[in-house]
Amino acid sequence: MASLFISDLHLCPSRPQIGRLFLDFLAGPARQAEALYVLGDLFEYWAGDDDLDDPFNAKICAGLQRLSQSDVPLFFMAGNRDFLAGDGFASKAGLTLLPDPALVEIAGASVLLMHGDTLCTDDDAYQMFRTEVRSPEWRKSFLALPLDQRKAKIEALRQESEAQKRAKPAEIMDVNPAAVLQVLTSHRCTRLIHGHTHRPALHRLAVAGEACERWVLPDWYERGGYLACDASGCRLLEWPPAAV
Repeated sequence: MASLFISDLHLCPSRPQIGRLFLDFLAGPARQAEALYVLGDLFEYWAGDDDLDDPFNAKICAGLQRLSQSDVPLFFMAGNRDFLAGDGFASKAGLTLLPDPALVEIAGASVLLMHGDTLCTDDDAYQMFRTEVRSPEWRKSFLALPLDQRKAKIEALRQESEAQKRAKPAEIMDVNPAAVLQVLTSHRCTRLIHGHTHRPALHRLAVAGEACERWVLPDWYERGGYLACDASGCRLLEWPPAAV
């Protein structure tokens, strides 16, 4: 059995077809997996664990819980859109929260997992914003607001972010090669898996003379996709499978 990796689904009620596609994935390929790893941005946004009763959120969590109850280990790493997901979400969905980065063992080999946004070090404005909103002080202050106010602020931040991205050079929103070398060196591993950039690919590189690979996961805007890894290696797959 292979371990499966997904990220950047950006699930939300306004894209119900992607939500259905994800639930089909949980009931299909994920049921046969050694484990499923969700590497961030599962949701378009997450306003806090007190929003678990929202019908859409509840439906997604129920699908995850069913997978967990079928004895498939389920892991979640927060992304830049759902970093407020916490223990309440983990309990409701039946999953284990992972830090970013996380070093795990897949088919006997050490693999480094990241969401990927911390690798985009050329985007100074984003990195400053990320540091601010990930601080315990900001988190405590934000979660103290009423839920409807939080959602309104998140929507305003999303609109501002989209406007800023249109004004930024595309290259600064991709990973910095030096940042990739640094994490592979510091964690002493030869395989890195991440999402965030929405640029699915396999990148081969050498670190201290050793062959390494960086797998970038696909987003789920038009269709689904995932990475499957086992003892024979990794492969990017479409969901649903492309018609022959």
